[in-house]
Amino acid sequence: MLDRGADGPRLAHTDRDGLRNVAFRGAGFVPQTSRYAGVAAIVLVIGLWQLAGSLSLVNPVFLPPPLSILRAMIELASSGTLWQHLAYSVLRIGSGRLLGTAAGIVVGFSIGLSTIARSVGITFISALFPIPKIALLPLLILWLGIGEEPKIATIALGVFFSTAIAVYSGVDAVPRNLIRMAQSFNVPFATIVRRVIWPGALPSILAGFRITASVALLLVVSAEMIGAEYGIGAFVLQAGNLMQTDQLLAGVVILSLFGLAVGWLISRLERRLLHWR
Repeated sequence: MLDRGADGPRLAHTDRDGLRNVAFRGAGFVPQTSRYAGVAAIVLVIGLWQLAGSLSLVNPVFLPPPLSILRAMIELASSGTLWQHLAYSVLRIGSGRLLGTAAGIVVGFSIGLSTIARSVGITFISALFPIPKIALLPLLILWLGIGEEPKIATIALGVFFSTAIAVYSGVDAVPRNLIRMAQSFNVPFATIVRRVIWPGALPSILAGFRITASVALLLVVSAEMIGAEYGIGAFVLQAGNLMQTDQLLAGVVILSLFGLAVGWLISRLERRLLHWR
């Protein structure tokens, strides 16, 4: 019999001596994280980095200490340069992700639900997905002109393919017995998609959002390095050309913080939409 003690469930086992509590081992694998361990590891690395810089063990020209990078970030924020570059990057990422995600969800569901769309769509995705999207930027500039459009289109293409693959993979992963059960009760097709397939595919779709966040960040930096006056990528390239490594690493830290913020937002979205798991 199962007995719930103060320290968790236990399996009560009867023998000749009476009842003996045995630890319950059937709770399953529940992965957990410790926020304090991650923060402690980051603080330790930064402390060792600063110590190495203070002791002149590392040439500050090649690897400035964290305090120098922090001072550079404060100066950039105070002068307004940081916000100007960040605003351009956020605008490009937001527009590209919105277009690519919307198109990827539509195409992904079409491939997952339609035989004809699957036959055609998977062929094109398999052929075009391996192409580095940044390599298409010169062609997009010829088509769309010099401006924001080719950069946004490059990001949208990268996000589109990853989103479409995540969506139709999630649709394929939905248990077919649930769909057949709904069909046996004459549930309309649109209701099955909305009530069965969409919730079942949602974990894979949100996992795809995490992947596209990195893809969008990578593409916006690459596109800005190639052909932009403003943006975090253009700022990092300019700082590198001038050997201003403190500002260069300040830009890298800003990109990292931006990625962490997007990851945090996706985690909040997962907790809200996947509370049933």
